[in-house]
Amino acid sequence: MAEQACDVAHRHEDLESQPGLDAILAQAGGENFPVALRLLRKRYRHHLLSVYAFARLTDDIGDEASGDRLALLDALEVELDRAFAGQARHPVLQRLQPTLVACDLPRKPFADLIDANRFDQGRVRIADWEALRGYCALSANPVGRLVLHVFGVDVAPRAEPSDAVCTALQVVEHCQDVREDYEDDRVYLPATDLERFGVRTSDLAARPHPPSVQRTLRLQVDRARTLLAEAPALVASLSGGARLAVAGFAAGGMAAADAIERAGFDTSAGAPRARRRDILRHALRLLWGSRS
Repeated sequence: MAEQACDVAHRHEDLESQPGLDAILAQAGGENFPVALRLLRKRYRHHLLSVYAFARLTDDIGDEASGDRLALLDALEVELDRAFAGQARHPVLQRLQPTLVACDLPRKPFADLIDANRFDQGRVRIADWEALRGYCALSANPVGRLVLHVFGVDVAPRAEPSDAVCTALQVVEHCQDVREDYEDDRVYLPATDLERFGVRTSDLAARPHPPSVQRTLRLQVDRARTLLAEAPALVASLSGGARLAVAGFAAGGMAAADAIERAGFDTSAGAPRARRRDILRHALRLLWGSRS
């Protein structure tokens, strides 16, 4: 019993050595999630950034932490429960505590984000498109649902289109990070698609991407755009800050898809940069459509 208690204590010490709140929020400027928040009221920005900070900390542990990442993710889940009890120790979870109460946030989406990062430990291979969507149900869709909760809107009728948009954003991100993910022994492109286009796993590291990889990425971007077609109806169902935020998130994904296409579906040199004018164009189209 004493040995188990000591192990738990060490895990919490290791968790507290992970990036702090200031370091995590400093990453926010270049990411799609916070970029959409600039026009929102301060209280919404605060709550959404609290959710973002948790998601970022979880991903940082799952992607970059030294040592036993699974043990750290276990410690993070314990800390999540402490936050729901108002007793968090890590600064990110301490910041999250008031948001949990003020917005009446459920535990499951946070736990799902942790589970997605547990899945990421070890050799990642995705069987097919449905399996990829299942992964996104843990890694991306919970964020969309938390955003809706923060704005106090009824999640149930919006869950399906919100999930579609979030899955699309995750798929686009996987397309941007193909080479980087491969170097971490993670392949998020469906195996059935790789086989269909004759892609060898090692081709994912080639620079530039061979035509077979480009065709595979084109298919994923097409799928993402089909999912993003749910965005106009979702935005139209919202008002105020929620409408602005969701339109901004979706527009960022649409512009990122445009950037991948503009690069010839070759992301071997890194994520092609989405143009601000494209983000604005997509956002205005979504917002204008939501008013008609």
